[in-house]
Amino acid sequence: IVSHHPILFRSVHRLTSESTEGTMLLDLVRAGIAVYSPHTAFDNTAGGINDLLCQLLQLERIRPLRSSEAEQECKIVVFVPESDLEPVSNALFQAGAGRIGDYSECSFRVSGTGTFFGSEATQPTVGQPGRREQVAEWRLEVICPQNRIAAAVAALRQAHSYEEPAFDVYPLLSPPGRVGMGRVGTLPAAVRLRDLTAQVASVLKTDAVDVVGELDRPVLQVAIACGAGGEFLADCLREKVDVFLTGEMRFHDQLAAEAAGLNVILPGHYATERCGVEDLARRLRQEFPQLRVWASDRERDPRHRL
Repeated sequence: IVSHHPILFRSVHRLTSESTEGTMLLDLVRAGIAVYSPHTAFDNTAGGINDLLCQLLQLERIRPLRSSEAEQECKIVVFVPESDLEPVSNALFQAGAGRIGDYSECSFRVSGTGTFFGSEATQPTVGQPGRREQVAEWRLEVICPQNRIAAAVAALRQAHSYEEPAFDVYPLLSPPGRVGMGRVGTLPAAVRLRDLTAQVASVLKTDAVDVVGELDRPVLQVAIACGAGGEFLADCLREKVDVFLTGEMRFHDQLAAEAAGLNVILPGHYATERCGVEDLARRLRQEFPQLRVWASDRERDPRHRL
């Protein structure tokens, strides 16, 4: 079973049939059924639920509502004689350096000339102490996660034949991208809040939509966070969007949004995420045509409108 929400939201110390979650888990264990629940990773990943909502509303110029820093990376530059080039490269790769996306063992190499003058207390691998030496060397560069720098430096020192290897470690800035939570986008043209609300109800197949704001007010910039997105209220105000689409929001957050002049559309937690489950089933069918994959036809929004 692939489910959006996990069965357990909080840690438990025992599993018993005395709770709804425990009964469900015990039934799954007895039946030998595995459950995978991506939840917020599925919400925010590229192509996930928030991106799907942007697509359904035909938003343009999409970016994260709340950016998150990618893993901090550094560049290690080390200078080696040709005999050390492969041993040092391999040591760095094995220590976790040299990864770029789905590629590993990435490096850049250029040849040049290095100079050094060792004191009488040194024992140089090349040349003699007490005079300046010139040596043909390679400049070897690799990317390395910051949390692997200590291991990578230790590995290059061990693999390097020099008494004092010359190397540098440079911190790198992460380029802007689509890493982060929620989304912000622009409608193709400004519309009234009431018309956007009707569009949301139509694409999400729900008639249970609440609205905060003036219905005839024009909106253009839209922030999106599926599920319960009240925590993003400050982000919406910072980005100065016209309307915030999220599943549900606490009453006091609704009052804060109204006071700040931020329109809010609330089609319900279920409605903002069910579309993602259906889309995921479609994609899994395409990826694994030999399997029978479907979105549950028994799942329902627990809310009812009389």
